[in-house]
Amino acid sequence: MNRSYSLIERAMALELSFCQHVNRKLGSRLIQSSFAIISRLGDGIFWYSLMICLPLLYGSAGLQVSAIMFLVGVVNLSIYKVLKKKTSRARPCAATDLITLGAQPLDLYSFPSGHTLHAIAFSIILVSYYPFMGWVVIPFAALVAMSRVILGLHYPTDVLAGAAIGTTTAILALTF
Repeated sequence: MNRSYSLIERAMALELSFCQHVNRKLGSRLIQSSFAIISRLGDGIFWYSLMICLPLLYGSAGLQVSAIMFLVGVVNLSIYKVLKKKTSRARPCAATDLITLGAQPLDLYSFPSGHTLHAIAFSIILVSYYPFMGWVVIPFAALVAMSRVILGLHYPTDVLAGAAIGTTTAILALTF
């Protein structure tokens, strides 16, 4: 038991060190500002705008896709809130003064990354119906995920967990 706990502690220390490195190396004002804008768009502005535009552009087919995105968003928000409350993992910027906070967090805890969770789920749904949108939504989702670590808001494992949950809920929604 002690050995596995020690491995977990070492992995967490390594992850925090990685976060410090990324935050410090990519900490220029221009990079921080750019990723703060991307992160803000990932709060929902980008996705909600797409959900509104799809029915306007594609009629009832677009409305169906928007409805699927909305329902997946509601499910994901529920999962996200339960996990945040259960894990109560402090954000990297709260764990050390060596990480500069690049944007205000929407809540107190780190695990999982809700931004990434929604970005991945919405991207998968959109691309499955409108593959040409992949040129926009896939790079945007990747930038949103990167922004969370660069801005000192999440650990890489928070982002990976968000991506895994978003992938799962999107695939389940598309299957049913």
